[in-house]
Amino acid sequence: MPNLRKILENSFIAHAERYDSISSTNDRALAAAREPGLRLPLLIVADEQTAGRGRGANRWWTGPGSLAFSLLFAKDAAGATGPLVSLAAGVALVDALAPHVPGHEIGIYWPNDVMLDGRKLAGILIEVLPDGKQVIGIGINTNNTAASAPAEVRSRVATLLDATGRTYDPTELLISILNRLEEQLAELAQAPDRVAARTNEMCLQRGRRIAVVQGASRVEGRCFGIADDGALIIEFEGKQQTVYSGEVRC
Repeated sequence: MPNLRKILENSFIAHAERYDSISSTNDRALAAAREPGLRLPLLIVADEQTAGRGRGANRWWTGPGSLAFSLLFAKDAAGATGPLVSLAAGVALVDALAPHVPGHEIGIYWPNDVMLDGRKLAGILIEVLPDGKQVIGIGINTNNTAASAPAEVRSRVATLLDATGRTYDPTELLISILNRLEEQLAELAQAPDRVAARTNEMCLQRGRRIAVVQGASRVEGRCFGIADDGALIIEFEGKQQTVYSGEVRC
């Protein structure tokens, strides 16, 4: 279990809470945002989520040994909202996790996943409150194993333990991620185009033929990477189009 005292001493977090089990760290962060005397940034970390959420109606599997946490921060902390914050979080995750998996392909799968060797290693969920506060929810398959995942997702899941055969100190890993996240949020506030450029470098869909489904519509073509504003660039019917949301299918 993460050591909160050490995290507070070695990161930009102002206050932290840890739970053995919780429905969703994002839900707790959203509830905490309404409490008086709130010190931000606030970190919520849990050993187990019973109802972890992904984008839309998706659920996030949190197996024993995974790392699940949410960060609540003020609206001026990043100078941006939603999609660009998600991409900044993705860059921070890749920067923090890549040194642990040399020889493996790790990168960003737009809009909110980090993939390892073609399987999902981490997911990101951004939620924006009416007053501008934002929550970054992150789930990382760390010391858990895909063998314990539900059968319907087992073939699509990657974990650090499965990839390397070793376990990881959740405190040190979380500190590393938080420090890189602080760097990326500061960069996002000053030069969002540089964050988008880093995301483009890490984009695993670039150069591949993909389809983006938005409700009843479908855009299909070759992906040209990430635009300066965080949109996905797709060549569709001979022209490049920018896509800001949707479900990506390859």
